[in-house]
Amino acid sequence: MKKVAIATDSNSGITQAEAQTLGIRVLPMPFYINEELFFEDVTLTQEAFYCRLAEDADISTSQPSPGDVTDLWEKLLESHDQVVYIPMSSGLSASCETALMLSADYRGRVFVVDNQRISITQRQSVLDALEMARAGMDGQAIHDVLVRERLESSIYITVDTLKYLKKGGRVTAAGAAIGTVLNIKPVLTIQGAKLDAFAKARGWKSAKKIMLDAMERDIAQRFAGQEIHLAAAYTCTDEEAQEWKGELEARFPGYEIHMDRLSLSVACHIGAGSMAVGCSRVVRR
Repeated sequence: MKKVAIATDSNSGITQAEAQTLGIRVLPMPFYINEELFFEDVTLTQEAFYCRLAEDADISTSQPSPGDVTDLWEKLLESHDQVVYIPMSSGLSASCETALMLSADYRGRVFVVDNQRISITQRQSVLDALEMARAGMDGQAIHDVLVRERLESSIYITVDTLKYLKKGGRVTAAGAAIGTVLNIKPVLTIQGAKLDAFAKARGWKSAKKIMLDAMERDIAQRFAGQEIHLAAAYTCTDEEAQEWKGELEARFPGYEIHMDRLSLSVACHIGAGSMAVGCSRVVRR
């Protein structure tokens, strides 16, 4: 039986501390803040990131350097036969494509999963891969299952401010101004590769209802008769997040709901104050 290592990047929301507990490796995503380089959860904490965001610092995301990626793999291959590496969606970053090209030199020892996921659904893919590895599946088999399952997930997100969507070009300046006056809360979705508009709401109460209704439809129709994992994520305060989790538990009794802070690569584009809910189908091997 081959010994398979599981690795991902910090877009999964898995912290370095949690990675140690799970027995996996997490490659930290690089960020430039006023042209100074930081690494998520290593030299850049969540608290520091939001402080700099509030200061209107110039923040940009980057992808891990090829050297950092291969250094991680080389280290893992010292003690494992194969590596399954699960980066963020190729539709949101070029880092997945870079990793796929790099893996060609490893001749069947490194399997990069273009999983079309980020944050809480990417995290679930990592947990699924870990379970399969512990069950004795090799890297190719784990890769194939995750690729087959990659579109079997949904995320809905609502944001508190249009400022960062405007900065990223997803909302015009005029649209952002009108939306702010009218208290418009856009609801966004990730269904596969990219972050897309889903609906517009007047205020938080309406936005949360849209997300809850959308998730209920997915469970009842898209995933009818199937088991799912349900999770939540946020960039709002911990108190607001717990209130959001309570609303989810009331709407979806019987589900164990995992909650994480949104990865900083997403937070960079939506800002503080957001809430999200996501689901992914329980993997069938």
